Amino acid sequence: MRKLAFVFPGQGSQEVGMGKAMYDAYPSVKQLFDQADEALGYSLTTLMFEGPSEELTKTENAQPALLLNSVAMNEVLKEHGVRPSMTAGHSLGEYSALVASGALEPIEAVKLVHTRGKLMEEAYPTGKGTMAAVLGLSQEEIASELEGFDGELAVDLANINCPGQIVISGTKAGVEQASEKLSEAGAKRVLPLNVSGPFHSRLMKPASEDFANHLSGVVVEKADVPVYANVTASPVQEADDIEKLLVEQLYSPVRFQQILEAFVEEEVDAIVEIGHGKVLSGLVRKVKRRMKTVNVSDPESLESFIQWTKEES
Repeated sequence: MRKLAFVFPGQGSQEVGMGKAMYDAYPSVKQLFDQADEALGYSLTTLMFEGPSEELTKTENAQPALLLNSVAMNEVLKEHGVRPSMTAGHSLGEYSALVASGALEPIEAVKLVHTRGKLMEEAYPTGKGTMAAVLGLSQEEIASELEGFDGELAVDLANINCPGQIVISGTKAGVEQASEKLSEAGAKRVLPLNVSGPFHSRLMKPASEDFANHLSGVVVEKADVPVYANVTASPVQEADDIEKLLVEQLYSPVRFQQILEAFVEEEVDAIVEIGHGKVLSGLVRKVKRRMKTVNVSDPESLESFIQWTKEES
């Protein structure tokens, strides 16, 4: 039995047309998509397959769409007896990881992230908050430069993705000033991100409080296999711990580099990215170039991966 770590992408990986090939190829995927449409009260499937892109990109649509796409692929893998030894996801992707680990039911998770997306959109005035990717500086260097960025200039570390790639988040004015300061401090590039809010920053605390109230009405089970939490980069399985960390995740940095380093320490046979795009596979290579990575994003890559798992280790 191969030791596999499943990782799931987050917001930004969405694209019109994603999931269509899976929907056409597997009856179980079609059934799951149909159930999601019914649960949400609108056709997420049509939005995923036909767009328009600007509607799909809205946080309240992108989040359930990406989760549904990833979870559908995981369900097919489960049908073939392919299960992970551990899971993780990038921000939103953590919910897909929780489904794969048995802590959340698929349709419950779709509804949950739809609500999460709406709360995140509403948490801070549109256009007043933003994020930027900082290339070429360490976490410690960036944290040092961000000291004193508070109040109307509040800026925090948001995503610690891999060596030399860290995302900051905060007020628009704060991120703009911080970007100039970080460039002067030696950053190779500071790239503004096309996002609608200051996600994973202290400015998301109001959303976390509303989300905690909503989450209290959702059934979260003990995970069958460890989920490496964004907030701590440590394995978690108990339901109470999972709920607490999901609330904290909204305003805390995503420690994805540390999660990948933990998977390397666990000596997994492969880190498998399940969902649309190859963003996480690229991060894995920057953390550990020789680590085997597999990308499962369509029926062909899924069937190839299933075949590989059946071969002798």
